[in-house]
Amino acid sequence: MSEYIISVNSTVDMPKEWVLERADAIVALKYTMDGVTYEDMNGLSPKEFFVKLREGHQAVTTQANPEQVMEVWKPFLDEGKDILHIAFTSGLSGTYNSCLIAANELKEKYPDRKIIVVDDLCACLGEAVLLYYASKLKKEGKNIEEVAKWVEDNKLKVIHYVTIDDLNHLYRGGRLSKASAVLGSLVKLKPIIRVNDEGMLEVIAKERGRKKSMHKIVDMAYEKGKDFNNEVIFITHGDVLEEAEELAEMVKEKFTTSEVIINNIGTVIGSHTGPGVLAVFCIGESR
Repeated sequence: MSEYIISVNSTVDMPKEWVLERADAIVALKYTMDGVTYEDMNGLSPKEFFVKLREGHQAVTTQANPEQVMEVWKPFLDEGKDILHIAFTSGLSGTYNSCLIAANELKEKYPDRKIIVVDDLCACLGEAVLLYYASKLKKEGKNIEEVAKWVEDNKLKVIHYVTIDDLNHLYRGGRLSKASAVLGSLVKLKPIIRVNDEGMLEVIAKERGRKKSMHKIVDMAYEKGKDFNNEVIFITHGDVLEEAEELAEMVKEKFTTSEVIINNIGTVIGSHTGPGVLAVFCIGESR
């Protein structure tokens, strides 16, 4: 069995150290704010980033391009290793397509190497869910095809339930339709969003008030995930740690046997959600 690596995009939105314990390569997306371009995971800290957003500064994101992807992958191919890349959803970014272009070009130069690119149809810590289990399978000795098949078979079971204070960031960034943004921004109504089977954002409910919206996303995640062995439940937030910790307590009351991990949302995805976002991620029967 050939040696292989797991590669992911920076939109996995966990601390770099955590990611590199489970993946060997990170293909970063970028964002530009105030005329300065930063690399996701290596730019502004979450606190610095969200302070700027709250002050009215805007960030514009950029997908990874094929040349950037090839630059990350080539050293591993030179070492004779195959590559499994778990790519940020094609429903929100052209990065998956860039990875496909890079893979096809590199296969011509390295005909003996395998490069498998999976469109994970996930975002943020939904990608972390897949990486968490894919890494475990690799450590258990599963080959590249077996791990890739597990990701393909389970990616549409990864639940993303999100509540956001202000949908205008998503609308401005083209990640949500104007109708959905208007619908979700009604006075005192907090939208509930999911990532659907096409890997796109979709407003699926509204709750009156923040607390109710938090309980709602936990209840929905539990209904979908209660019959699965969720070793880990992930929570992300946009610089609202106290609320994220409160959300974690709600999760622990439901998923009594699961570890709960909290992390700030990344700067690229945070450019579109804005501050105040809260989300729960786990494995369930469906999205």
